[in-house]
Amino acid sequence: MPGGGAFATIMSEIIPVHCEEDCRDAGARAASVLNQGGLVAFPTETVYGVGARADHREALHRLRTLKARPDGQPFTVHIADPSRVRDYVPNLTDLGRRLVRKGWPGPLTLLFRVPDPVCTPALEDRDAALATEIYHAGEIGLRCPDHDVARGMLAGVTGPVIAASANRVGRAPACDASAAMVELGDGIDLLLDAGPAKFGMPSTVVRVGENEYEVVREGVWNARTLRRLASMDFLFICTGNTCRSPMAAGLFRHRLAARLGCAVSELADHRVCVGSAGTSAADGSKVSPEAVTVMRRRGVDISDHRARRVNPELIDQADCIYVMTRSHAGAVAAAVPSAEAKTKLLSDDGDIEDPIGGGVSVYESCAANIEKALTKRLGEVRL
Repeated sequence: MPGGGAFATIMSEIIPVHCEEDCRDAGARAASVLNQGGLVAFPTETVYGVGARADHREALHRLRTLKARPDGQPFTVHIADPSRVRDYVPNLTDLGRRLVRKGWPGPLTLLFRVPDPVCTPALEDRDAALATEIYHAGEIGLRCPDHDVARGMLAGVTGPVIAASANRVGRAPACDASAAMVELGDGIDLLLDAGPAKFGMPSTVVRVGENEYEVVREGVWNARTLRRLASMDFLFICTGNTCRSPMAAGLFRHRLAARLGCAVSELADHRVCVGSAGTSAADGSKVSPEAVTVMRRRGVDISDHRARRVNPELIDQADCIYVMTRSHAGAVAAAVPSAEAKTKLLSDDGDIEDPIGGGVSVYESCAANIEKALTKRLGEVRL
C-alpha cells in the first residue's frame, strides 16, 4: 500500500462549488487530494461525507482516528457509477441487480455478501490486506451518491474510496459545509462546499439477500419506496394504451396472482408490479369498451384503466418490457437505447395487430392471441 503524509500538516482548504465548471474543477482537485493520501469532506444528496483511499495506509489511519472507529469496523465504499458494483460484487442476485438499477445513484447504501473478496476485480493485483478494510466478515457496504460533485470526485480516484458521515462520533451528521468544518476542522485536507444537502438525513441502509432484503437503518427512503425498488416490474406497450397493452397487463396480473396464490390487489406485497403504456397514448383516455367486454369474459376487469404515454422513466423502471409490434420495440430503443436488451415482442408468432375500430369479434381474436403469447411468457418469468 502507498504510504506518506503529504497532507498531515496542511490546514483545510475549502472550495466553493457554484456551477458546472466549479463542479468539474472541484472534483478533479478532490480526486487529486485523495489519490495523494489526503482526507476530503464532500457533499452528497443526503449529508456531507468524509472520505479517504482505502489502500492508503496513513489516510486510512487518519480517517479511523477522526471518526474514532477501531480497526475491523468497516466504512462504506463509495463508487462513481452503478456499473462499478461488479468490481466489488461479481455475482449479483436478481434482487441485487434491481436495487442497484433502480436505487442508484441515490440515497441508498447496499450491503452485499461476498464469500471470497480477494477474488473480486477490485482487489485484483492488490495487497490482500485491503480485503479486510473494505469487506467485513465477507460483507461490503456500497453507496453511489446522487450528487454531481461527489461522483465527479469519485470518478477521478484510482483506488477504492471509503467514506463516512462528516461528523465526530456521537454527533449529528453535517448537512452543510459549515457544519462539516465545525465537526472536522483541520482533521481534513479539503472541503468541497456545494451548499446544503438536498435531504439532510442519512441514506437508507439495506442488507441484500438472495431473494429478500433487510432494512438495517431507516433513512431517506421508507419501506414503501424500498418495496417498489425491489419489485419486479413488467411493462406492456402498444400504441394508444386503450386495448392491446391493458388487456395483456390485465391478463398477466390475473395469471400471476393465481400463480402466487394471492389476490391481484396483493401483487405489490409480493414485489410484483405490472403496468402498461402507449407510444402515442393520450394520457387519461378510457379503455376501449370492446376490450373491457372480452376481458370480462375471462374474469378480468380493466374498466378502470386510463391510458398513459410511455416515457424514459417508465422504460428505465421496467425489468421486462413486452411490446405488441416490432415498431413498438423500435420506439422503446429510440427512447432508451439501453432498454433494447430487456424488450421482447410479446408473441413469438410476430406482431399482434391493433383491433381498434373492429367489433367485439376482432377484439376477441386479439385477446386470444395475447392469451396464447402470455402462456409462454409466464413460463419464462422467475419471481
